[in-house]
Amino acid sequence: MGSPVAPRAGALEEDARLTALFLWTLQSTKGNGGKIAEEEPEDDEETDVEEESPKKKKQGYSLIFDVVRCFAQPLGIHLPEGEGRVIETEKGVVRLLSVNERAKQLFGEESVSVAGFRIEEQARRDPQMKFDFAVRSEGAIAPEIKARRPRKKRELTAESSPKAGVTTTLDRIHAAMLLQASGQTNALQALLKAEQERSPDFLRLANTLSALYPKTSEEKRLLDAMLLAMPR
Repeated sequence: MGSPVAPRAGALEEDARLTALFLWTLQSTKGNGGKIAEEEPEDDEETDVEEESPKKKKQGYSLIFDVVRCFAQPLGIHLPEGEGRVIETEKGVVRLLSVNERAKQLFGEESVSVAGFRIEEQARRDPQMKFDFAVRSEGAIAPEIKARRPRKKRELTAESSPKAGVTTTLDRIHAAMLLQASGQTNALQALLKAEQERSPDFLRLANTLSALYPKTSEEKRLLDAMLLAMPR
């Protein structure tokens, strides 16, 4: 098979475009300039016994900052807006945050199982709930994913700052993957049904990411399992 087709820019929100282009670049370079972030150089072994453990816990994939900047700038992707949400930049390397790392951003302090229970309960009360995670039904506790917050100490402009409680297509895909991973079948089905009724964006982005993730990655396995659970 040839190289993957580059995703079309501008069709979805900025975080989705950044993630898809990051994975596409990683795959198309065939390892030149990209690596699994948790893989640390062997020559550091003797010096950081204590510091290496937390580093090795980091998951995801990384690319040299200049490589990421080269594909982001021409497409109007503002890397600072993805910092702490979908990417983390350190020492000239940009790391794509793993789905597991985003759990707290998406569900707040509560566990995925508690969030899944809330989604399931809301689906029972209101089958037409669109699961925006920001919409509040009258007289009911809606499932909630907290708004994404950048970890860097910086001010966001009115145009770039995400509206409180608003989630993106990528946020909802990651939420579905976390529900899949934790075995929250009923909550997952409710979310997928709502996304199917909302628009084709969720399924289109999920299929794109499935094609871009490395074949042996855990995130591809989760995403493919989630896609198999989509209502027919």
